[in-house]
Amino acid sequence: MQNLKFAVIGTGFWANYQIPAWQELPGVELVAVYNRTRSRAADIAQRFNIPNVYDNVDQLLDQHTHELNFVDIITDVDTHPIFTEKAAQRGLDIICQKPMGPNLESARQMRDMCRQAGVRLYIHENFRWQAPLRRLKSILDSGEIGQPFKARVSFCSAFPVFDNQPFLADLEQFILTDIGSHILDVCRFLFGEAEWLTCQTMRVNPTIRGEDVANVLMKMRSGLSCFAEMSYASLLEKESFPQTLVQVEGNLGSVVLMHDFQLRITTKSGTYSVAAPPPQYAWADPAYAIVHASIVACNRNLLTDLQGQGGAETTGVDNFETIRLVYAAYESAGRNEIIFL
Repeated sequence: MQNLKFAVIGTGFWANYQIPAWQELPGVELVAVYNRTRSRAADIAQRFNIPNVYDNVDQLLDQHTHELNFVDIITDVDTHPIFTEKAAQRGLDIICQKPMGPNLESARQMRDMCRQAGVRLYIHENFRWQAPLRRLKSILDSGEIGQPFKARVSFCSAFPVFDNQPFLADLEQFILTDIGSHILDVCRFLFGEAEWLTCQTMRVNPTIRGEDVANVLMKMRSGLSCFAEMSYASLLEKESFPQTLVQVEGNLGSVVLMHDFQLRITTKSGTYSVAAPPPQYAWADPAYAIVHASIVACNRNLLTDLQGQGGAETTGVDNFETIRLVYAAYESAGRNEIIFL
């Protein structure tokens, strides 16, 4: 099978991990990068041995359309619809970072635009590909704890996220679009679709514009009650960032995803532990290994689909349902009402 060739649009913070994650996989070749600041694109190209550098995205796409199979958009969310349209107009398949679009209608238009153009749209939603979450899903699917009826999914931290990504402090809508798009997708991955939700938000940090705390209660179609909590204002005994912690109760037992990638499974027979650490990569920051390793797994899944073998989990059509939850949560918090989906 010939290598699929692609271009990266955007060489900011996450490109430093997305690109080496691609380079872990056979069957794919990065041929060009774009950034509006050419020097930043050139630095990335030199670091990862990429032959072509552009500060004009139309020029990149026009000169390489004949050889490209897809593009990977790694830019600020406001530009996602713009770059998606440019690639779709040229018949290129598209991978786009989360969140899918800057608002629900933009995400809907991206989904529909790609469908009409006959190109595939994928959203790079990597949290569900974290090793302990995949192991947790396999335990749930095994039936070991029976039928789940209650769950708690937690991402609560005091990590200074604004130090690495200062633009986040200026967002009018922050935690639900940033980490919420991950956590609500994890809830869908583990428990299926929601029937209704209610949400409360807060801003604890006075120096930011948006909310830094969100609590979402969902009734899933399966009947399970799921509580998703997110915070960047939680100074706790043990800092869990960047881990997602989960507790699920079923009619035959329970499973808890704890700190340090440990799962504890309890049934009438007793309790035992399972470790599910992430794979290690030389380019990954050990403190963020759980996140960085999941980028490789997500890329692998999308590449398999691009190669015609199917199985992509985070298509644009699927991820639109996650974005619906994000903006339904904002609507609920704003109106102080239950939102039926």
